Amino acid sequence: MTSINLADRAVDLGEWARRTPDATSEFTRAVREWLAQNLVDEFALLMGKGGPGSEHEFFAERLAWDRHLAASGWTCLGWPTRYGGRGATLEQRIIFHQEYARANAPARVNHLGEELLGPTLIEFGTEEQKQRFLPGIVDVTELWAQGYSEPGAGSDLAGVSTTARLDDDGNRWHINGQKIWTSLAHVAQWVFVVARSEPGSSRHKGLSFLLVPLDQSGVTVRPIQQLTGTSEFNEVFFDDATTEADLIVGAPGEGWAVAMGLLQFERGVSTLGQQVGFARELDALTEMARANGTLGDPEIATRLVRARIRLRAMRANAQRTLDGDAASSGGTWGAAAAAGVASVAKLLWANWHRDLGELAMAVAGPASLIGPTETVEGRRNEIADPEHVELDEWQRLFLFTRADTIYGGSNEVQRNIIAERVLGLPREARA
Repeated sequence: MTSINLADRAVDLGEWARRTPDATSEFTRAVREWLAQNLVDEFALLMGKGGPGSEHEFFAERLAWDRHLAASGWTCLGWPTRYGGRGATLEQRIIFHQEYARANAPARVNHLGEELLGPTLIEFGTEEQKQRFLPGIVDVTELWAQGYSEPGAGSDLAGVSTTARLDDDGNRWHINGQKIWTSLAHVAQWVFVVARSEPGSSRHKGLSFLLVPLDQSGVTVRPIQQLTGTSEFNEVFFDDATTEADLIVGAPGEGWAVAMGLLQFERGVSTLGQQVGFARELDALTEMARANGTLGDPEIATRLVRARIRLRAMRANAQRTLDGDAASSGGTWGAAAAAGVASVAKLLWANWHRDLGELAMAVAGPASLIGPTETVEGRRNEIADPEHVELDEWQRLFLFTRADTIYGGSNEVQRNIIAERVLGLPREARA
């Protein structure tokens, strides 16, 4: 197994490198060389920018970087070549995400299109939909938002109340309702929406999966300011908004299956790259503890060691899961166990990252309580926007990771999925 130094300790190719050593090593070299040659000049200034809680940073510049990746064939790696992808193997996709994270390359702006909607269209969409939308995702000329959560539904996707109905001549869908926590809707051109298309239906029945343009009079996007002072997500109001009748993915009333298929793509190979970022954060926090002397505190030292052990366990679980996916198209898991794989992974990384934010505040000590608009002497600094809170990296990590256990399916929802679908326990009573 490849051994990596302290700064890169989370990166080892493990089983992936042993399976196809020649092809894997060649691909690894290609990714590393391209990143080294291209993360220069103006792009070098973007390194480490735009991560969770910092999506506002250099957005236009990161969009240009994504388009630069596209021009060199580094977007949509796993897609079939006939749809503009590279036809990369699972091993190669894992390597790319890991090497991208190792290089501290900027956060991508096209995740929802490339990792979620694109694979969903390839799996469930019509050929006309693929030809219409996939090219814009590949070359990053059209950005997408996700219209799932609602004020009265939250992580309970089956509880959505936004409605969609076909007009009398069957040409257009008319959509009414509200979505919330809609990431990047303020910069996207399109949103995929789960809406109730069958009056009187309930829960997962009667839902449809629609592709809706955001630039129209019937759509209002209202940014929501987060604890971090930024506005990465939004409220989206649909007041008789419309979309073409054929912009429905799957059959009318069968949107639940499409929506669930998309969520499986959400927790794919990119999570290993995410863990490289986690390892970098943990290494930096350990160095801060060493520098300010808190590493000598037995409690702090123990928590840092436990964090590293949990990170390794998280990685082992991800590799085991992906290994099962690679073994066969259906994976090596039984149907019941497969239902809980994504939920286990979400619980592991969300709770780990939240706990790291809390540990960062303990390591920083009293300094973690000093806001950027005041000094130790209590004198206030002038900032251009008093409503926008500027934070240091650890304060931002602590505040933003409060949301890690909520977005993408809350802890409570994930545990219910595991209990009901995997362990066969009685379903939670619903009002």
